Amino acid sequence: MAVRSQLPKSGGRKIYHMISEDLRKKNIKMGRDKLFSYLRSEHLLVPNRKKYHKTTNSRHWMRKHPNTIKDIEINRPEQVWVADITYLQVNKSIIISI
Repeated sequence: MAVRSQLPKSGGRKIYHMISEDLRKKNIKMGRDKLFSYLRSEHLLVPNRKKYHKTTNSRHWMRKHPNTIKDIEINRPEQVWVADITYLQVNKSIIISI
């Protein structure tokens, strides 16, 4: 497929829109899903990127507080309350959510 060799990272939907006019001119009836099946059978689909976000960093310079409720036997509701501070980095600035 010439389009895939020219644009190897283009998605299937984009390729479908690029070649749909050529398919109509050649009287080839192929929808988007059929094109995806064809690309899959020819091993021409671009693999999905694995989504990975690092959420915990225990190697930091800040003070790490000990677990003070480790030895407490919890036997009723609301006996122990805990909280967490989450830091989200967005556009190289830090947003603190408590």
